[in-house]
Amino acid sequence: MANKHHTQTRTEPRRHSKESRNDVQDLLKRFAFVPLLLLTALLARYLLSPTPTTLTETVIPAPVLPNMAHQYSLPKLPYAYNALEPHISEQIMTLHHSKHHQTYVTNLNNALSSYTSALSTGNVPAQISLQQAIKFNGGGHINHSLFWANLCPASSPDATLAAAPKLGDAIKRTWGGEAQFKEAFETALLGIQGSGWGWLVKVENHTGERGRLAIVTTKDQDPVVGKGEVPVLGVDMWEHAYYLQYQNGKAAYVKNIWNIINWRTAEKRYLGGQDESWSVLKASM
Repeated sequence: MANKHHTQTRTEPRRHSKESRNDVQDLLKRFAFVPLLLLTALLARYLLSPTPTTLTETVIPAPVLPNMAHQYSLPKLPYAYNALEPHISEQIMTLHHSKHHQTYVTNLNNALSSYTSALSTGNVPAQISLQQAIKFNGGGHINHSLFWANLCPASSPDATLAAAPKLGDAIKRTWGGEAQFKEAFETALLGIQGSGWGWLVKVENHTGERGRLAIVTTKDQDPVVGKGEVPVLGVDMWEHAYYLQYQNGKAAYVKNIWNIINWRTAEKRYLGGQDESWSVLKASM
């Protein structure tokens, strides 16, 4: 609803008197729970408008708070559950995607809904208590959405580094060649203690140049979301990703994953920015 003003108005610009400054301070106290952008808009309207001298002469609208959180859905796979065999079995893919990933999505939606309610009621302790659930389940949704898209059937022409010429050149400059890169990546993956992820990341610099490549690992479901960091490809090192097929043979899983990496997707992420990587996530909203 638009602002309504009483009949007393002025056309001259407002002078910021001591009384006016006190009014602003009073506004800040009364609306401390209002999101920053909304509060900024209210202040700008008050300070720049040639309307009444005091805040008591203006009817300020009630703040509009979100009443519904974004709802995410499980993204469809771009291939069948058995398409990655024999390197990842149909049983693992079915459980991993339809059960494990779906659980992250469900829990993320529930946490976001609770957070929205806590935000609308100004319940700061509840907002703080929900941060870990949002981080863990949101990270699980992000990581798996990226993971499915950077896999493809071994028979696909996209499953060779030749499908990523620019990225291949960068890998050669950084590690000396494909074999050396794979060895370094496997070492990082097998060095993860407990559960986590291994990532090839493009680190953009402040000059806007394409940036360097780095191998990083993240714990649990922590995603790669740092400023200037673009996840090029990732490998899930949670046991649910391989144990039913490889049991304690984690090294064999790591070796075989190279047969089903979608290098064309990796090339697009390398040549793009964070928005390119997050496009698969936005599609699940």
